[in-house]
Amino acid sequence: MIKLGEIQELYIVRKADFGVYLNDTMGDNLGSILLPKKQVPENAAIDDAIEVFVYKDSDDRPIATTTIPYITLNQLAALEVKEVTDIGAFLDWGLEKDLLLPFNEQTMKPREGDKYLVKLYIDKTERLCASMKVYHSLTTEHSYEKNDWVDGIVYSVNPEMGVFVAVDNQYFGMIPKSELRKKLYIGNQVHVRVTKVREDGKLDLTFHKPIQEQMDADAQLVLDAIESYDGTLPFTDKASPSVIDHELGLSKNAFKRAVGRLLKQDMILMENGTIRRK
Repeated sequence: MIKLGEIQELYIVRKADFGVYLNDTMGDNLGSILLPKKQVPENAAIDDAIEVFVYKDSDDRPIATTTIPYITLNQLAALEVKEVTDIGAFLDWGLEKDLLLPFNEQTMKPREGDKYLVKLYIDKTERLCASMKVYHSLTTEHSYEKNDWVDGIVYSVNPEMGVFVAVDNQYFGMIPKSELRKKLYIGNQVHVRVTKVREDGKLDLTFHKPIQEQMDADAQLVLDAIESYDGTLPFTDKASPSVIDHELGLSKNAFKRAVGRLLKQDMILMENGTIRRK
């Protein structure tokens, strides 16, 4: 049986001026599909096996291609939006005909040029379409451990809980609200550290390094800021959290830890509401 949306090996059962017809059984013309001439391998012969992907053309007819798309049936991938129209968004999945992301499968209004994590599925009319509703397609079958650095894409945002991330486009992950230092949106790519592997396999994530490494990095950030202010930072750890965040991108607690470390190392002085380097 020829399978829509999948990579499969089919046989050449008939030749035509505009290509060859393929089927899953040698010599069987019934239900065969076209592989256009420009994609037919040189010297291809009847009964030769060819690896192809099967989708539907602009006239809604099954057609084969030797081009391997970025996503196959029931799989997940981050795809770029090429166009947003009245019937939905169209995604680049590596084939001549773009992939439709219907309105009812969108979790937010997509923007042209941005990438979003989607799943490939077959709709009620037997067409291949994309969906941003990926939660139930994610898995916890991984080998990650605490302190591993991973890459992922944001697929959902909950202001009360945090940001949900698909690690490697397939594993459950979350950046808790308490770990966020900037606003993230669906489609944002992130490089984060695993802080905990839960009993169910889901991953807790953070942008921060392990505490000692993070303190070193924050201390260097403070030193660099002092230099940028010609040697004297015009506020101390008594400043408001908003000032510290705006100037350094640090939480007040992280700033206080960094300043404490630099004081202990005798690298700075605090006086008259300022911090200067020794």
